[in-house]
Amino acid sequence: MHTDAVHQSQFVLLNNSSTPVLSRLSFHVDEPYAVTVSFRTERGRWVEWTFARELLAAGLTDPAGLGDVRVRPDLSEDEAMLTLEIESPDGYASFELEREDVESFLESTYDLVPLGSESEYFDIEALIEEISNV
Repeated sequence: MHTDAVHQSQFVLLNNSSTPVLSRLSFHVDEPYAVTVSFRTERGRWVEWTFARELLAAGLTDPAGLGDVRVRPDLSEDEAMLTLEIESPDGYASFELEREDVESFLESTYDLVPLGSESEYFDIEALIEEISNV
């Protein structure tokens, strides 16, 4: 059986809260440069952020990201955790993710699209058509 996507769910802590929030990391072969992190809200809806897979990988060892999404291995007191910071005009949130879960997720994405071979899976013609039809 062949799959073209990887999804991994986990509970994360939001802004040092003691109540965990359900999150989901997703990767799709047709968007080989990107990963999506989704958070379940109180009303059962999902809030999604899409950013570079490379940013998530770089954040495993060093602070990564300068814009709306940043991954920081240095902000958590526990070395087994990573901090994901998300910022928008509407606000700021930080989440703690288990490093091992992120590593496992990334390895699964590399099984589908090896790091450095993203351009072989990216359909630029389909993107142009999608943008043109908006």
